Amino acid sequence: MTALSVNLNKLALLRNSRGHNAPDLLHYAKRFIELGVQGITIHPRPDERHITQQDAYELAHLLRGFPRVEFNIEGYPSEAFLQLVERCKPTQCTLVPDAEDQLTSDHGWDFTQHLDTLKPIIQRLKKAGVRVAVFLDPDIEQIELTAQSGTDRIELYTEEFASEFSSNKAKDVLNKYQVAAILAQKLGLGVNAGHDLNLKNLPSFLSIPDILEVSIGHALIIECIDHGIEKVVSDYLSICKGICKV
Repeated sequence: MTALSVNLNKLALLRNSRGHNAPDLLHYAKRFIELGVQGITIHPRPDERHITQQDAYELAHLLRGFPRVEFNIEGYPSEAFLQLVERCKPTQCTLVPDAEDQLTSDHGWDFTQHLDTLKPIIQRLKKAGVRVAVFLDPDIEQIELTAQSGTDRIELYTEEFASEFSSNKAKDVLNKYQVAAILAQKLGLGVNAGHDLNLKNLPSFLSIPDILEVSIGHALIIECIDHGIEKVVSDYLSICKGICKV
């Protein structure tokens, strides 16, 4: 079964737009957990335009009371970010190559340039007891290099799959992701996935075997507005269990 981790960034963005605590992230984290999700994801950025450092600490404290639920903190590995992760001690840290002012993640790491830089960072996080994943395009060369980094997992950046899902390229693009995932698994890497996955395209993506986790936020929050949180989470969990094609 693939684990579903809900990204809370968009709820935090909505809260911050009015300057008070509505929606309450802790309340919604608990609601998602009560509905059966296996993980909570946040991606704090330096400008704190959505998730703040205080959110990270409060969610870390909350999730200690739910040991079956994984906590995933995503972000660029600045010194401030690494210290935040070391203090929060999430289950997993996903390293992404974002610029400080980037709107959203839009590419994976280039390990031809960053392998030597990332190796000690990965070891530092693992020494702190945190599982490490790296954000990666479905590129064979990158996966082969990533296997030398010491990371535990990769998170496949799925924007290309999502954008081509309804096009005549969909089958070829999905096959590219499957080849990448199978190679990563053969090299001893766990495989996560995320970015623009939704109820329509997720069943197709999970035809790829042994995807360990999907992290979904933007689309899931919109779908909750359209259809209600209980139905949407139930549908996602059914897809992740392989028993439902929405």
